[in-house]
Amino acid sequence: MSSNIRRTKIVATLGPATDRPGELEKMIKAGLDVVRINMSHGNPAEHKTRVDAVRAIAAKYDHEVGVLVDLQGPKIRIARFSEDKIFLEDGDKFSLDNNVDINLGNQHEVGLTYKSLPYDVKPGNRLLLDDGRLVFEVDNVVGERVNCTVIVGGTLSNNKGINLQGGGLSASALTDKDKEDILTAAEMKADFLALSFPRSAEDVEYCRTLAQKAGLFCSIVSKVERAEAVADDATLDGIILASDVVMIARGDLGVEVGDAQLPALQKKMIKRSRQLNRVTITATQMMETMIDNAIPTRAEVFDVANAVMDGTDAVMLSGETATGKSPSLVIETMGRICHEAEKSRSSRESTHRIDESFTAVDETIAMSAMYAANHFDVKCIAALTESGNTALLMSRISSGIPIIALTPHLETRRKVTMYRGVYPSTVSYEGCDDAEVKALIMERIKSFGIAKEGDLVILTRGELRGNLGGTNSMEIVKVS
Repeated sequence: MSSNIRRTKIVATLGPATDRPGELEKMIKAGLDVVRINMSHGNPAEHKTRVDAVRAIAAKYDHEVGVLVDLQGPKIRIARFSEDKIFLEDGDKFSLDNNVDINLGNQHEVGLTYKSLPYDVKPGNRLLLDDGRLVFEVDNVVGERVNCTVIVGGTLSNNKGINLQGGGLSASALTDKDKEDILTAAEMKADFLALSFPRSAEDVEYCRTLAQKAGLFCSIVSKVERAEAVADDATLDGIILASDVVMIARGDLGVEVGDAQLPALQKKMIKRSRQLNRVTITATQMMETMIDNAIPTRAEVFDVANAVMDGTDAVMLSGETATGKSPSLVIETMGRICHEAEKSRSSRESTHRIDESFTAVDETIAMSAMYAANHFDVKCIAALTESGNTALLMSRISSGIPIIALTPHLETRRKVTMYRGVYPSTVSYEGCDDAEVKALIMERIKSFGIAKEGDLVILTRGELRGNLGGTNSMEIVKVS
């Protein structure tokens, strides 16, 4: 009942390194599932060129690759220094001031690009700069000047980020730039749109509304990176339910809540997202040393493997592929680690909704199919699907059984590229009777090399093809 196909999906960020001749093709051959377009860098023309290239190469190999557009979100940063950087000792006094020229910071003060900081903080608050490498304690706020004592010193250079320990900065999740970038994402027909720094379900819903107004009906990814988002279970559940995909963005989140809390939070978010039938991406520094090195550290190997065993749908690469020496090698290496981790017993066992009642026919069929697949000698599940929802529901159960999502819709095929253990395939059934549809399904199954003549497979489909949420039948058939 096992397969040699990797189940965990790999998301890779595009950048200068992936623009090298032939590199994108090598990445897709290495097993790339989804590309990430980071709107914090580059311009719309560059992004469109890269997306066009990905889709052309993917079509050449009859392989679906999803496109994730990652919005920048609010820039909560200091301004610049006249000498580019300074060095601060523990105990030094230093000020962050809206009235300091944005290019003339010095040893004692620096300007702000985030103008609301003086109104968001109070004495005793701790500010974490440059991903927590420097720590300031707020002494007092005078007008638009935040006077601090340096608790942990070090080198501070231009445009470094600011986090408030414990969260609480008032910056809106969507900036004017983000709203323009949503229009660009719509032009590129993005499959996933990632929202940075959401604090509540309302932020996610607003992002979805703006996307749909732009004509973009894609999956919304919430990047959980604010302390407020994980402050209580109700807020986190609200964000998860408002989203299609949840990204565990461990960089800013780790700075705001503290690194020690991250492992438990990662496991909690993956588990809860799966319980609520949502998809997860684990991100940030997964294989960062491979930006420069040919092999990962053992700690990175364990990090990726643990995320897989936690049940994440996808693992994400950032600088490793955007600016690294060998993006395709990183993907190959990560794929190998994922595949080995998927062989562990914990990656294949599931108690998903075992004590709950189902309220929808399609979910009942999906759960029944997975139970049968996990307890009977079948090679795969073939799900005839319009929206991809049946495949999503199936993929929430841990298993070693491949799920082939058969659909005539390009948008659906690209959407399921993020679902763990689900593989998209094209099938056009217009004008076909049931026997012809079954024959088409068998051909697609055999093309994957998962099942051969005489093997058993599970088919799920709806009596009325073309209806969303219409899956209402399951059968076990022999490949012929």
